[in-house]
Amino acid sequence: MESFLVALNAVMPFLLYIGFGYGMQRTPLVDDAFLNRLNRMIFNAFFPIMMFQNLYSTPEGFSLDPKLAGFAVASLLTLQAILLIAVPRLVKENPKRGVIIQAVYRSNFVLFGIPLAASVFGEAGSTMATMMIALVIPIYNVTAVIILEMFRGGKVKPSVLVKNVCKNPMILGAVAGLIFYLLKIPLPGFLTKVIRQFSDLTTPMAMFVLGGTMHFKAVGGNARYLIGGIVTKLLILPTVIIAVATLCGISGVELFILMIMYATPTATASYAMAQNMGGDGELAGQFVVISTAVSVVTIFMWIYLTRSLGLI
Repeated sequence: MESFLVALNAVMPFLLYIGFGYGMQRTPLVDDAFLNRLNRMIFNAFFPIMMFQNLYSTPEGFSLDPKLAGFAVASLLTLQAILLIAVPRLVKENPKRGVIIQAVYRSNFVLFGIPLAASVFGEAGSTMATMMIALVIPIYNVTAVIILEMFRGGKVKPSVLVKNVCKNPMILGAVAGLIFYLLKIPLPGFLTKVIRQFSDLTTPMAMFVLGGTMHFKAVGGNARYLIGGIVTKLLILPTVIIAVATLCGISGVELFILMIMYATPTATASYAMAQNMGGDGELAGQFVVISTAVSVVTIFMWIYLTRSLGLI
């Protein structure tokens, strides 16, 4: 029951943000034009601030077990390679291809990983989750930009692809945060407070916009993509990762971090990126909403099973 409550407490705020946005559709206070402008502002201004904050606030003495870090990076890149081969064979529309690939490999690890790890393993789990986030989030974002650019309008020249990646606001925010962190550039207390507060606003605002632009009439047309993608993400991938990591001798808090990296729902940022980079924004939003709701059950299941089997 404790594990279930932890998962429920982690997921419910997101569902409430989305529900509030969805409910506002029925009022004269917002319309699609307003929400689309707000979504562009979040993507171009707030997400870069959040990326800066995530990297700039990395704990001093950042380090990860090389075996754990290597497994995380290798598994993530291998998964992306498999998806880049498989999804185009199964899906015809380019705007859907990039969205489905991103939805399967990219998790809401930033927002779920730390509270879940802290609840199960305390401070040690929280610290390790923070370190893993600092490692994988730049990979998530760089590869997401590349993948969405690949499917934006057919073939893209490498020079154009590199240029668009370098211009992406989330990449710029991450690079700035990494530079400030590595060079140990101090910021005034009032400025770090403002950056943190803007960063904290990003997810509620993004989820509010997501709820406000959700139209469930299209879910039926996307059902096969949603079912296949969410089953793969929340059930198949964690099973494979747990099995392979266990065979590689990874257990305890390290195994738990890897499991949560793959078992958490589709990242909120994937919706904003799809909307702003030529992807199927409606499908991306449906992946975020439905995977978040389903993850209440699946996260509880994975925590319960791995604990029962003595793996964590």
